[in-house]
Amino acid sequence: MMGTVIDLLVDHQEAEKILDELEKRLKLYEKRFSANDPTSELMVLNHNAGIKKVVLQPELYELIKLGKENSLTSEQLNIAIGPLIQTWRIGFSDAKVPSDEVIKGLLAKTNPHNIQLDDQNQTAFLTEKGMLLDLGALAKGFIADLLVAYLKEENVTGALINLGGNVVVFGTARQHEDGLWRIGVQDPSKDRNQTRLILKVTNQSVVTSGIYERSLIKENKRYHHIIDPKTGYPVKTEVLSLTIVSKKSVDGEIWTTRLFGLPTAEIIRTLNRTSGIEGIIITTDEVILSDGIRDLM
Repeated sequence: MMGTVIDLLVDHQEAEKILDELEKRLKLYEKRFSANDPTSELMVLNHNAGIKKVVLQPELYELIKLGKENSLTSEQLNIAIGPLIQTWRIGFSDAKVPSDEVIKGLLAKTNPHNIQLDDQNQTAFLTEKGMLLDLGALAKGFIADLLVAYLKEENVTGALINLGGNVVVFGTARQHEDGLWRIGVQDPSKDRNQTRLILKVTNQSVVTSGIYERSLIKENKRYHHIIDPKTGYPVKTEVLSLTIVSKKSVDGEIWTTRLFGLPTAEIIRTLNRTSGIEGIIITTDEVILSDGIRDLM
């Protein structure tokens, strides 16, 4: 589901019932936020780019509004990047390397100022034909937070949600005496499930983004899947992976995207001066920790 492997663990007297409901909600959210399902609620908006405004379901409207706000204040995060993502399609069987001319043309369709939102009527309008919103930089975190809110309503005492690189833990981990969950951070230079370090957390989100996850090899050149909204090409970076620890999972998604592609010194400065987030940078040569991470190890 959602193009990844999902793990759900719930500590509750009616765990099976809770898990069934989580699965049901995940399918609903995938249908709501997906840019890869031509019948999703998001794609109804995309299909009407340059044609008409569309009334959105409140959760979709909220996420697009959050995405636009961050797109206007960050050079690395742009939810209007859809035309480039859907042309490169790295991670899919029809992935390809677009020409420079094509990329230049697509960049002209990615201006987030051209997303018009109406709070009162909950409508959105993409003012230019060919625009495509892609919420991939935010959606998994937003969905994880929605699932945690449901678990709290059901008085769940402990839970783990892993949406593939996006992990949220809630309540007590009964298998450990200290009640803390252990979350491994993938070693990007090794096979899947080989960790570089382990964090001890509770009621927190751990989001990792990395250039090792999906790629395209063309004419002996490797292209990873994180596209730079400014150039239209994969981000040039020395960072193999960036992990953000935060209370809300959508914040982890926002900050991994906002910081990925920046120099490591700038990333670590930002982490250390921003309240509520901690981070781990892994490059080919070193692991760099923000000031508060050691308290979680």
